[in-house]
Amino acid sequence: MSAQVRGGTAKKARKRSASEHGTTLNSAFQQVRDLIVHGRLSPGAWIVEAELTGKLGMSRTPVRGALQWLQREGYVIEQRSRSKSKMIVAPLTQEDASELYSIVGHLEGLAGRQSVALPKDQRNALVGKMRAINQRLDRIARTRDLGEESIFDLDTEFHRIIVEASAGPRLTLLHSGIKPQTERYWRLYASNIIDKLEVSVREHEAIIRAIRKGDADAAEKALILNWVRGSERLARVIQAHGERGSW
Repeated sequence: MSAQVRGGTAKKARKRSASEHGTTLNSAFQQVRDLIVHGRLSPGAWIVEAELTGKLGMSRTPVRGALQWLQREGYVIEQRSRSKSKMIVAPLTQEDASELYSIVGHLEGLAGRQSVALPKDQRNALVGKMRAINQRLDRIARTRDLGEESIFDLDTEFHRIIVEASAGPRLTLLHSGIKPQTERYWRLYASNIIDKLEVSVREHEAIIRAIRKGDADAAEKALILNWVRGSERLARVIQAHGERGSW
């Protein structure tokens, strides 16, 4: 085998190794994030790296990289003492929720503004989907009967279709990076918000109306307001039931 061939083979092997590492790291990140978002790693819980590698069936390298990535995105934090430091799942606090909801609201406000610029047939199709989802939420609000529905899933879908219909790649990336953090609050506290669901339904109606009319300013304002008011409702629930993992 010539030196040139050997060099090419080695180069391909290095590229394959780097690609596999990247895939494994991404998989570790997604899996650990899902454990946190779905509450299987509780707020404030101490993360033991060895236990996590066993749970995921991965080596320590991608798991350690995933934890560093999650730390940068705010899902985990490092707690230091004089003798040691440890990683814990970020607590759920009123202050954190307020900041997260404000960020997501402004990102979705931009998406709402862009949705007004969609061709009329696409905008009408989007409005039809939003209205159908909101009608299902309205039924739950009026009857207090979930049936086979999930408030969390319906509300998530309502906001998701706005972003998917109109956001560009940069806005989509920013939104997908931060939105799952709000899910931690929704999943833990959503059952306590059903009494105020009709208020959220009315806020959704304002969003639908603004997009249908092609009013960019009103669409942006209505989306931001929905998240701000959602943060206020959540704050009252957190005050009543307590923050999680904060001490």
